Order: sequence, then structure tokens, then C-alpha cells
Amino acid sequence: MKKNKKIAVLPGDGIGPEVMKEALKVLEKVKKKYGLDFELKFGDIGGIAIDKYDHPLPEQTKNLCLNSVAVLLGSIGGPKWDNYPPEKNPEIGGLLGLRKLLNLYVNLRPVVLYERLKENSPLSEKITESDIDIITVRELSQGIYFSKPKNLTDNEGYDTMRYDRQTVNRIAKSGFEIAKSRRRKITSVDKANVLYSSKLWRKTVSEISKNYPEVELTHMYVDNAAMQLILNPSQFDVILTTNLFGDILSDESAAISGSLGMIPSASFGKGNINLYEPAGGSAPDIAGKGIANPVAQILSLAMMLEYSFGLKEAANDVREAVKKTVNEGYGTIDIVKNKKYVLSTSEMGDSIAEKI
Repeated sequence: MKKNKKIAVLPGDGIGPEVMKEALKVLEKVKKKYGLDFELKFGDIGGIAIDKYDHPLPEQTKNLCLNSVAVLLGSIGGPKWDNYPPEKNPEIGGLLGLRKLLNLYVNLRPVVLYERLKENSPLSEKITESDIDIITVRELSQGIYFSKPKNLTDNEGYDTMRYDRQTVNRIAKSGFEIAKSRRRKITSVDKANVLYSSKLWRKTVSEISKNYPEVELTHMYVDNAAMQLILNPSQFDVILTTNLFGDILSDESAAISGSLGMIPSASFGKGNINLYEPAGGSAPDIAGKGIANPVAQILSLAMMLEYSFGLKEAANDVREAVKKTVNEGYGTIDIVKNKKYVLSTSEMGDSIAEKI
């Protein structure tokens, strides 16, 4: 385990503080079981930071993150701040600003369909009878969201989809390394039949694959990949793809699990400071009602334990505790239909913590 044990905790907006409380409850149980000691430092980001400091990513939060090993982030944003200019928008100035500050370029979003939640999946029983365990490795620093030129006028709007070899190299290496630790299958998703950026992507990924002969590489066009995620999701192990395609496909794959409230994510970059956050939004409509699902935040914590601190056994303990709770039939209202087994946010955290 790393000597530096500082964690920047940014609860965020909406349901963020509620689900973060449950993740930290689980962390306390892990600390006691393994005799660990973390230094938690709290900060503000997003809407709450705008209200306090007139900026979604204030200097004190930047400094806090830069002096930590990991950042555990809650969901941010809400209708109250939707019309703020880009630099003061919670998502653009806050979340994207934080990703830029930490030089993050790869996003991991794992999706597992638990046995008890198969009835919640929009897919048929025939499709979900096979195990579904997918991780999307999404490039986070280039592509259509960031490349220039881009512009908007009254008559025209345009964005540029650009990738360079170095960027594709590093994300491909990340994808293959992750595939080595899983089922050794990787599907690279592009649109190389019509996009020049995808032609470079496919060529570069194919070259990198030669360094990983133990990993089976398949190329797939993004439209086919979207269809295959619905028709036969169990064929996928690691999906490696661009910023835009990863944004879309990871949300599609998340729906397979039965709820966005089940999906964690991790983002890595050039430095040693990684970011961990739930995939879902801040859900201001249910904030304060005690019904939010804390699993995505808790599983993000598990990813932090494994990737930032090398505590794979502890991380697996957390994942198993989540799995046991869910497969026993218990959960928050978004994943449980029988009212007898519905738990509040706090009760869900308690149930998972008790199983560590």
C-alpha cells in the first residue's frame, strides 16, 4: 500500500452527500478489518462550490486534489446551475476542469449483472441467462469533445473529431493491460469505414495488439457494437473505444445492469492521482429523501482501494458484500420491486458494511 494515504473526498450536489456517507461507512469497516489508516480531506465541487465560492472548482479544492493520492467524487450539478456560463457550469467548469487538472485520459466503467437483478434488466431472460461482466475503457482526453476547431453560429455548428497516434497508443495499452487481468478478450470499437480518425485508431490498436499475443482482439464498428450489446452482451469482456463512442456505449451497457445506480467508474491519467465517481447523475429530484442507491459510490470506493492503494483483497470484499446484499433480494427502490425488501440509502449502506 502506498505510504501517502490522503484521499480527497468531494461529496458534490444532490444525492452526492447521501451516497458518499454510505461509501465512507463501508470504508470505515474496511479500515477496521485490515488495520488501515486513511487521511480524508473534504472539499467542495460543482453547484455547492458555486454557491460558496462563485466557482465550481475553487482553488482550495484544486490544491486538495493535487495533494492527494485519490479523489473520491460524488455526483455534481442540477437545474439550479444549468444556465451558468461554461466556465462556471458544474459539469464543464467543475468535472471537466478536474479531469483536465489531473491530466486524466482513460475512463473505466465496469458493468456486472447480478443474478437477482436479471429480472430488472431490459433484456430478455434468454439473453441474460449467460453471465454479463463488461468493462468499457474509454479515451477521455481527445476526440470530438475537445478537439478544435469547433464553433457555433446562428447558421452553423461544428466540432472536430481528431486523434493522434500517441493518444491512441496509451489508451490501447491501458485496455490490453486490463484485458490481461480479465478474460483476455478485447473489442476495439470505431467507425473506420467512414472516419479517418477511426482508421488511425484501428491501425494503431492493431499494432499495439502485437505486444499482447495472449489477448484476443476483435474490431467492431460502433453501430454494430451498439446492436450487439443488446443482442449478445455476454460476448464482450473489455470494450476499448473513443471518447464519444465510449460515452454512449458505456451508458447503454449500464442499462443492462437494471439501474445506473449500480455503475461505478474510475479515471486515470499521466500522474498518480486517480478519480473515482459513480456513473449516474446528482438526481436532485430525490435528494434528501433517503431513497438514493449508494452502490455506485460504494463500488467506486472499491475501485479506489484496488487501483490507487493496491488493496485488491479489500476491494473484492466490498464487491462481494454488494453482491451478497443484492442477491439476497435487498436494495433501494430503483432495483427492488417487492416493498418488503426495499432499503433506504442508509440501510443499504449498513447492509453492505455488515458483510465486509
